[in-house]
Order: sequence, then C-alpha cells, then structure tokens
Amino acid sequence: MGRLIKYLFILAIIAFVGLLGFSYFGDLSAPQTEVTVIVQPDKN
Repeated sequence: MGRLIKYLFILAIIAFVGLLGFSYFGDLSAPQTEVTVIVQPDKN
C-alpha cells in the first residue's frame, strides 16, 4: 500500500511539472498580422 501511495505522489508531481511547463510554453503561436491583397479583375 505504501508503494502505491509513493507512485501516485510521484505521478502527481510529474503531472504538476507538466502542467506548469505547458502553461509557460503551450501557447507559442505566431503573432497574427493583417494581410491585404489587391485583386485586379479581368475585363473581358
């Protein structure tokens, strides 16, 4: 029983470190910029 609690405690620590890492590095999306492209229609 003691080993099970020890493994659950270690798993909880690993999960907490993973959550902490994701909160710092999880949102690494590129900055968004507006792009305007002028389209010339064909005059047929």
